[in-house]
Amino acid sequence: MILGLHHVTATVDAPQADLDFCVDGLGLRLVKKTVNFDNHHVYHFYYGDERGAPGTIWTTFPYKDRGVPQGRQGTGQVTVTSFSVPDGSLNSWKTRLREHGFPVRDVEPRFGEDAIAVSDPSGLTFELVANDRDARVPWMSGDLDASTAIRGLHSVTLTVRSPAKTLELMTRLLGFEVVNETDGRIRVAVNGDAPGKTIDIVHGPTIAPSKNGLGTVHHVAMAISGADDQLELRRELLQLGVQVTDVRDRCYFQSIYFREPGGVLFEAATVEPGFLIDEALPALGRSLKLPPWEEPYRAEIEAGLARVKG
Repeated sequence: MILGLHHVTATVDAPQADLDFCVDGLGLRLVKKTVNFDNHHVYHFYYGDERGAPGTIWTTFPYKDRGVPQGRQGTGQVTVTSFSVPDGSLNSWKTRLREHGFPVRDVEPRFGEDAIAVSDPSGLTFELVANDRDARVPWMSGDLDASTAIRGLHSVTLTVRSPAKTLELMTRLLGFEVVNETDGRIRVAVNGDAPGKTIDIVHGPTIAPSKNGLGTVHHVAMAISGADDQLELRRELLQLGVQVTDVRDRCYFQSIYFREPGGVLFEAATVEPGFLIDEALPALGRSLKLPPWEEPYRAEIEAGLARVKG
């Protein structure tokens, strides 16, 4: 039912700074420039591989000057988003990111994989995890080639006080299984344990609670094969007493949202129809795309959005 990760969405500060970090720093492709469907005064940027395949997608809501305070990372939240990069590329990434002015630090090898951490201008934490198990074709731009470019999402790290009920939901209903464990961290995977299919659960009774705001992840989405499976998952969630939304039309996929017992907001998003529904492949991300119900307000929406390059 669950195929792997679909995307991760965060609340960030300034739109241009976000574009500069994701496109110029990480080398991701801007695959869609649209608006937050729940607040059309705010951009929604989608980044990923050439066509924005599920499992490669990072998305942001830039809320600068919209009255959103700085958030705090902690329990009930995705606290780290990790990208998959080729084995042996980390030194090149350190040089690249530092040249772009982004702070980089080493992290301890985890489950046999080396990694580095970097912070974006909003304070979000990312890891680049080096491995030789990722056969996905990367988006290559500028000075990034097949030996360095990001393949897609590697994993996300959830932080919770106690892992028991989170594990129960993820293994009993979503199809995950425990594939590795170390002190204070449990790795689960679904549909195999390749990059893009794993989630780390960090837990501890004294970890401070999170506070949503700028510089925090809003939710993590998992890919589900289609509408029928999505409706079946929704039915099973309701049977377990989990509050879950109706199916919501996000144009590029259909979504349901629910919170796992540790408080992290989950989304189950369909694979289809994808980002080519309203733009040709060479033109992805070049123009502002609006959902049909917002088109009558295009002039007003465009006037209220910050001018950006990228």
